[in-house]
This record gives sequence, structure tokens and C-alpha cells, in this order.
Amino acid sequence: MELPKFLLGDNTDYPNGIYIVHTEFPRFVINLENDEVEWLEEFSKEDEKELELEAEQLIEAATAFYDREVSRYDA
Repeated sequence: MELPKFLLGDNTDYPNGIYIVHTEFPRFVINLENDEVEWLEEFSKEDEKELELEAEQLIEAATAFYDREVSRYDA
């Protein structure tokens, strides 16, 4: 099965949470309510340095995905 790069998720147990799941490496879930990120990968020390550089761009892309999805509901 081919998954999209980002998935939008919610959960009634967390009614204020808005979750974006990044399905490609490095996989993560971000809660847009508080910008908390949960990484779904294990990283070595060397990977962590590279991840710091990529993380901001990935989070910006996740936020842009959310904005695009919401705008489609409003149309």
C-alpha cells in the first residue's frame, strides 16, 4: 500500500489535539495544538545533528499540509 506523505488525525480522547502524521523517514507525529513532536524512529548521535537541520522544514511542511487540508473543507 502506498501512503501519502502526511496524514491528518484526531482522537475523541484528546478533543483539542490536531495530529499530523509524517509517514516517510523520519517518521513523526506532531500535535499542532502545542507543537509537540513524537519521533517514531530511533536516532544515533550522528543522525540527531542532521535531524535538527531537517526538523524545522518537516514541521513547516506538516503545518502547510494542515492549512491546505482545512482550506479544502472550507471551500
